[in-house]
Amino acid sequence: MLVLTRKLGESVTIGDNIKISVIDIKGRQVRLGIEAPPEMTIHREEIYAKIQEENQRAAMMKSVNMEKLARMFPGGGPGKGAVK
Repeated sequence: MLVLTRKLGESVTIGDNIKISVIDIKGRQVRLGIEAPPEMTIHREEIYAKIQEENQRAAMMKSVNMEKLARMFPGGGPGKGAVK
């Protein structure tokens, strides 16, 4: 991990198109401004963790639902083996 010291109004640049600036400091809180391309998603860490949990839960549900469908249609699904 890279650790940097920045003062109010100073910035850090990541790559060619991401800039993080110290906007305000109040006590133990630091406000950051982030300039990045619109296609780049930026989340606070706790929100990102919740998104990951939800994605894992959704993937597990999809897997369970696929198993249920496979049991309902053991021959490969409705319409398989139908007379032409």
